[in-house]
Amino acid sequence: MIISAIRNTICLLGLIFMVPIISMAIIAVMIEDGFPLFFKQKRVGLNQEIFTIYKVRTLKRNAPQVGTHQLKENFQLNSGKFIRALKLDEFPQLYNVIRGDINLIGPRPGLISQTELEDARLNNGVHKIKPGITGLAQVLGYDMSDPVLLADIDLLYVKHKSFKINTMILISTFFNFPRSYLSAKFEISNLKSI
Repeated sequence: MIISAIRNTICLLGLIFMVPIISMAIIAVMIEDGFPLFFKQKRVGLNQEIFTIYKVRTLKRNAPQVGTHQLKENFQLNSGKFIRALKLDEFPQLYNVIRGDINLIGPRPGLISQTELEDARLNNGVHKIKPGITGLAQVLGYDMSDPVLLADIDLLYVKHKSFKINTMILISTFFNFPRSYLSAKFEISNLKSI
């Protein structure tokens, strides 16, 4: 309970601190492609419960509701490329953390339509923990284009998660240097460049 309160306080302060920067990002989206400014999508969470995730919109309004690895580049907003590069689109998910939908660190929540990924995660017991804004697979460069491999990396995280691993993943979200440590720790030899 105390840990949740501390986490939620940090997330709330993070949201407040980021409001001016997020505001600039959403103004850029509004100028380029109008409304809506935020993107919301149904995702699969803890115990396969469905929840709505929130992000700053980085794709055109007519973009299909599929994983970003399946989209052609012409669906990306010019401002969206910059917003994604700085990971500004992810900050509204702090609201999801405060609501209890996700954690800061954990397997990224999949789309309902990604049945192969969800089946592999179900077989691996990945849904026993909350998904996160960032996770081991993401910092090592794996996305949902190989669902079985992604679920296997998620399982490694589930088996070995700790305060130290979570800290390394969080740092790896913004900086490259811990990624080789994580790759060696989990014996993942084909570290992808991101």
